[in-house]
Amino acid sequence: MLVYIIIFLGSFTLTYLIKNYYIKHALLEEVNERSSHTVATPHGGGIAIAFTWFIGLCYLNYAGEIEDSLLFALLMGILISVVSFFDDLYDLSPKVRLIAQAGVASGGLYFLGGFDTLDFYFFTIKNQIFTNLFAFFLIVWFINLYNFLDGINAYAGSEMIFLSLGGFLLFGGAHFFVLIAATLGFLVWNYGNAKIFMGDVGSTLLGYNVAIFTLYYANENTQNFWIWIILFGIFWFDATYTLLRRKLNGEKLSQAHKKHAYQRLTQAGFSHSEVVLLSIIVNFILFGLIYFVTNIFLAFVIALIVLSVWIKYINYKKDFF
Repeated sequence: MLVYIIIFLGSFTLTYLIKNYYIKHALLEEVNERSSHTVATPHGGGIAIAFTWFIGLCYLNYAGEIEDSLLFALLMGILISVVSFFDDLYDLSPKVRLIAQAGVASGGLYFLGGFDTLDFYFFTIKNQIFTNLFAFFLIVWFINLYNFLDGINAYAGSEMIFLSLGGFLLFGGAHFFVLIAATLGFLVWNYGNAKIFMGDVGSTLLGYNVAIFTLYYANENTQNFWIWIILFGIFWFDATYTLLRRKLNGEKLSQAHKKHAYQRLTQAGFSHSEVVLLSIIVNFILFGLIYFVTNIFLAFVIALIVLSVWIKYINYKKDFF
C-alpha cells in the first residue's frame, strides 16, 4: 500500500511543479474554436502521470509482480509519451505522430507475442496476419481516440480510474493500482476548475495502455477482448460514432470540430463535472453488464443498446449539426 501512496504523492507533487513551471514560462493551451475551456491553461500534467507510471512499473518488475511480456509492452509507451511531449510543445506534423504510433504499436505487439485469436462468438479468426493487423490498427485507433476524448476537465482521467478499477476487480494485478495512483495524483489538479490539463503526453499514453490491456488479457482468454471493449465503450463508441457521422456529412475529417458527445453536452449547458458524472453512471452500467451477464455476446449487444440510448439522449440535448 505504501508504494501506491508514494506514487500518488509523486504524481500530485510533480503535477503541481509542472503547473507552476508552465505558467512561469507561458506554456499554456490557448482558447480556440475547438476548446471547451475559456481560460488559457497549462497542459503538461500528463508528464506526471507518465513519469510515476513508468517508475511504478519498474518497481513492480523489481518486486516480481508483473509478467515480462506485459511489462515491456507497457514500457513501449515511453516512446509515445516522449513524442507526444514534443508534440504538445511544437505541434509536430501528423506524419511524425503516425510514424511514432506505428512504431509503438509494432513494439507493443512484439513484446506481447502478437495477437492470437479474434473471437466473434459465432466464429473465430486465427489467421496471424489478420489478427495482428487488426491489433496494430486497434492500438493506433485507441491512442488517437483517447486523445480525441480528452477535452474537458477530469473526463480522460476519470475514465482511466474507472478502467483500472474495473480491470483490477475482473483480472487482478498491481499494475492497475499503480495506474490509478499515477492518474489520481494528476486528477486532483484537473478536477472542477482545472489548474492544468493532461496534454497529448498523457492522453496518448493512456490510450496505448488500454489497447495493451485489451490485447494482453484477450491472449489469456478470447472473451476478455470483449470485456475490455465493453468497459471502454463510452470512449470508442463516441469517437467512432462522431467519425462516421462527420464522414457521412461530407466533412473534412482532419478539420477541428466540437461534435463529440462530451462537447455537445457542454454546449447544451452541462458543466464539466456533470458530464463526468454522467459518464461514470454509464460506466457503472457497462461494468454491471460484464459482472452480471455471463454471456459476453449478450452483454456486448446490451452494451451497444445502452450506448445508443446514451447518444440518442445527447442528440436530443444538442443535435449533431
